[in-house]
Amino acid sequence: MVSNETDKLVSVKETAKSFGCSVATVWRRVADGTIPKPIKIGGMTRWSLREIAEAIEYAKSQRDAA
Repeated sequence: MVSNETDKLVSVKETAKSFGCSVATVWRRVADGTIPKPIKIGGMTRWSLREIAEAIEYAKSQRDAA
């Protein structure tokens, strides 16, 4: 069992909140590859908090490199 809080799965609303954007923007960013694709479990769509954090860190590194 994974006990690390960053491996928690969150909904699209929580994902949008993490990025400070709308739900529609989350889906646009998934389509263009900026945000990782979600995990599908049955009828649920969830994102890994770890992957969200990695996407944010990647964006920061790109900003710093520019």
